Parts: sequence; C-alpha cells; structure tokens
Amino acid sequence: MRAARLIKMVLLLQSRPSMTAAELAAELEVSERTITRDALALSEAGVPVYADRGRAGGYRLVGGYRTRLTGLARGEAEALFLSGLPGALRDMGLEDTASAARLKVSAALLPSLRDAPDSVAQRFLLDAPGWYQEPETPELLPPIAEAVWDDRMVSARYRRGDREVERELAPYGLVLKAGVWYLCARSGTAFRTYRVDRFTSVALTVERFDRDETFGLSAFWAERAAEFARSILRAEVVVRLTEAGAHRLPYVTDRAAAEEALAAAVAEDGGLRVVLPVESEEVAFSQLLTLGPEAEVLAPASLRERFGAAARAMASRYA
Repeated sequence: MRAARLIKMVLLLQSRPSMTAAELAAELEVSERTITRDALALSEAGVPVYADRGRAGGYRLVGGYRTRLTGLARGEAEALFLSGLPGALRDMGLEDTASAARLKVSAALLPSLRDAPDSVAQRFLLDAPGWYQEPETPELLPPIAEAVWDDRMVSARYRRGDREVERELAPYGLVLKAGVWYLCARSGTAFRTYRVDRFTSVALTVERFDRDETFGLSAFWAERAAEFARSILRAEVVVRLTEAGAHRLPYVTDRAAAEEALAAAVAEDGGLRVVLPVESEEVAFSQLLTLGPEAEVLAPASLRERFGAAARAMASRYA
C-alpha cells in the first residue's frame, strides 16, 4: 500500500509545479506527517523531491525529473474511458484505478496541456440518474463489475417474482439506465438482462469465459430496450388530439408508440383520432391527464368516464 502511495505522490508532483503538504495529504488521504516521511523516503530512494520552506512553500521535483512509471495498465486504460462517470466508477469500485490512470496521463502531457483534463471536466458532465429520485448503489455491484472486467464466470442467485433462482452466468457488460444498473450476461447459450439490485448473492468462479466477438453491448441493449418497451404496451386507448396535444404526446408516453400512432392517425372533427398502445388504463390515465384539454379520450368507456369524473372534480374545485 505504501509503495502505491509513493508512486502516486511522484505522479502528482510530476503533473504540477509544486504542491503543499496539505494538498498532498488531501489527495493521498493521509496526514501531513506521513507526507513528510514519504518525501524523505523518496529522496533517500533517489527521487529528487525538494521541500520549499516558508508560507508559500511546498514540495516539487527538481531538475525536470520524469518518472518512467507512466505506462497505463490495462485496467487503468479501461477505467479511463469511464472517467466521465465518477458516480459509476465509485459504485463499481474503480475510482482509485481511474484516478491513477488520470494521473499517469497528466504526468505524460506537456506542461502547456496539463490543464486539459480540468478544462474538459468544467465543460462536460454525464448525469445518468433521472430527476426526482435518489439513486441507490446495489450492494453486489462491485463483484459483478469485477467479473465483467475480468471475463470471470459467476454463480449467482437472483430474485424472480416471489422466488429465487440460481444461475451460472458469463457477465458481458453493465448498463446504467436512469440510475438503475443492469447486467447483460450469457446464461447457457442465451443472452439475457438482469437488474443488479435483484441479485441476492454473487460468487466469482475461477473459470473464465471466451467472449463472443459478435456480441455488441450497445446494439444488444438497444434491441432489448425496444423489446421491453413493446412488451409492456398491452392495452389500447382511442384519443382525439388537438394540434398541440399531438405535438406533446411523444413527451408524455412511450415515444416510439406515440410516433407510430400519430403516423396512422385519422383527421376527425378538427383534430386527430389516434389509437395509442399503452401499458394499462391506470398508466394511460396518469400520462394523458397531463395533456389537459388538448386530449379527449374516446375509448375504452371506463377510461373516458374516469376522465369525465376528473374533469368535473377539477371544474368544481376551480369554479
């Protein structure tokens, strides 16, 4: 552990003109006294660490010293591609790996380019979770992530409805969708998707699997997401929409289903008659209610009656 810390300290000093003991202590999560001892150890090992005394003092490397320890390990290089997802890295247990990779890249850059990572970080951020929800990190995400990175088979137990099932899985990839983690894995010969928070136990085996080179995580996820969206649309409602309602419909319900329904719409009584696939009457009520007077539900009768009751109650309240 100390050796890794000393290497990280050298990389930090190599990537910046100088750093105070307090700054180094904060970066390395140790005390300033430990920083003093580490600087002495580096100096004794032949690394020219110089301590400037005084109020504006700090530690720096003398004489343009450059370490040869800037080569990226495979894990660091892979983690670097996720550096725009700090929360995801932390959840998967890869935060330290990515930090080391970023330091090595910074240390290898020309002095005039060393502010590039900070410059980019100030301009671009991917915020994966949706609004109005507190994302939760599944307890078993780190070992699953380890298995994904290392192509290791896992023996897992998974909640399916009110029972648990056991599976031997080849974990191909992880997807973070609106704050929820999913595992794309091969079970037998079939590829399936599992919610990570439904795993109750995960054990990495010594066996490694050979990846199917034809498998593409992005394409697989897009296909399964489309299949899932279609599978839950088990009911239909008939709606008459104004022009404004037709424009807003894709923003309140499934976009693909809304666009297909609008493409097949029929002009009627100054509006558009649309047959819209929905998950259920309950879901359709909550979604279409946001369109207000821009939508009139024509069928089924039970849903039309519910909208009528809601409209009367709202009119009475605002009378």
